[in-house]
Amino acid sequence: MKHIVGKVVLLGHQGVGKTATVTRYVEKSFSQQTAPTVGASFFTCKVNTEDHLVTLQIWDTAGQERFKAMAPMFYRNANAALLVFDITSQASFESIKMWVQELKGNVYEQMVLCVVGNKIDLNDQRQVTREEALAYANSINAIYLESSAKTDYGIGMVFEKIAQGLLRLQGLNSTLKVFEDDMMAKSSELEPTDTAKEETVNISIKNIAHGDSVNRNGCC
Repeated sequence: MKHIVGKVVLLGHQGVGKTATVTRYVEKSFSQQTAPTVGASFFTCKVNTEDHLVTLQIWDTAGQERFKAMAPMFYRNANAALLVFDITSQASFESIKMWVQELKGNVYEQMVLCVVGNKIDLNDQRQVTREEALAYANSINAIYLESSAKTDYGIGMVFEKIAQGLLRLQGLNSTLKVFEDDMMAKSSELEPTDTAKEETVNISIKNIAHGDSVNRNGCC
């Protein structure tokens, strides 16, 4: 069994449910009152797919405008990007297009793109149609999925599709870590990768080996 370790950056407008999406998957929990992310938070999880073990190193970035300048330090050398918008907010969907342009200007190797329309539980308030979002995702060669962090609808599929995308990225991205013959990654390979010295997130690596989120000291 191969073991693949990939860096995933989580991008999107403030309030679309980025943190709720990753905590629903990693921690199996949901909170109606999640404080805005400050800078970025780090999570890791393991996905078994297609007879491979894939470790996702997930950087959950802040959506607030004042943190926009910090984003490049988190998506540098990313292998995948999870681009989340709120289906009840046209503005949040338009912001995804800006993030894609940012990625194109800063990530020079092939990567997995996954566009996610979150808050599908509020479908009666939808402003962005599935057809519009799917057409955009197809135009940038991205996966498109819809989910609800609140109800857990579609969340597992999001991370499964990213893991499968990373499998197909082997040999096309030099920063993707691949371990042969069922060899597990060394503990150093599970540390957060490629962040700038100015990075302000205070994290611990001790809790990530089995897919638990790190202690985030108040960050969400």
